[in-house]
Amino acid sequence: MHAITITEPGGPEALVWAEAPDPVPGEGEVLVEVVASAVNRADVLQRQGFYNPPPGSSPHPGLECSGRITALGPGVSGWSVGDEVCALLVGGGYAQRVVVPAGQLLPVPKGVDPVTAAALPEVVCTVWSNIFMIAHLRPGETLLVHGGASGIGTMAIQLAKAVGAKVAVTAGGPEKLARCAELGADVLIDYRAQDFVEELHKATDGAGADVILDIMGAKYLERNIQALAVSGRLVVIGLQGGVKGELNLGALLAKRAAVMATTLRARPLEEKAAIVAAVREHVWPLVEAGTVRPVVDRTLPMPEAAEAHRVLESGAHVGKILLLAP
Repeated sequence: MHAITITEPGGPEALVWAEAPDPVPGEGEVLVEVVASAVNRADVLQRQGFYNPPPGSSPHPGLECSGRITALGPGVSGWSVGDEVCALLVGGGYAQRVVVPAGQLLPVPKGVDPVTAAALPEVVCTVWSNIFMIAHLRPGETLLVHGGASGIGTMAIQLAKAVGAKVAVTAGGPEKLARCAELGADVLIDYRAQDFVEELHKATDGAGADVILDIMGAKYLERNIQALAVSGRLVVIGLQGGVKGELNLGALLAKRAAVMATTLRARPLEEKAAIVAAVREHVWPLVEAGTVRPVVDRTLPMPEAAEAHRVLESGAHVGKILLLAP
């Protein structure tokens, strides 16, 4: 097969479309012929040499894909050759074929085409596990999403609105904020021109956010604590603003608040399978009903993954960037 290989860490040019060994499904795994994959921030970090795949997993980037099952490994039940699926991956999505643990497979939702389905697994699993399984967002509460126009952000807006929460977002500029509003965001904050703590307090009569989904890390830590409501929950899922910050424990105590941080890729198979099962139960009906939809900015041929990374790093996108396998 062919796949995107990383000969050595570097810029987008480090992504090279080349021949690679065909993967073989093992116990509890299936082989998927990839139709499309999607670009995530973690892929950029892997390309730069900062986020290597776990030992024994595929060396190719790509944390989600869509496609068709072409072979079943020993011990797999409930799936058949020819099934159209999308999948949460530990890596290997930027390729023509990939091996997937059966517990990380999802059927392509009704009403969603196989290419667009590649935009779903990573973002939906990330949003559902963090906002609902960990932070327990409830109807009537307020969610603040940093990076509201990102793939994660566009899905978080829709899922939070679907359960009856109020949603505030930060994004860069009026065009991105307008797209967030179209998806249901109630409070629109331009982080380039406004202070999100001040704007959030205005919009909530000083109460703040019950849950904050943060991609920035250290840069936003102090202000995120200021923005939290009493009994608020801050969930950090990205470190674009640095890894080390100072935390005012007194402010945290006064608000009886919690700070949590998670990654998805390195979790044990059992945990990922539980998240995927919860997504299939709770989110797939919303997708099939049209209540929640994947937001796709553009599609590019998979051999042009370098250009996709350039677009992602420029921030000139709303939603997901997809790669089409030849």
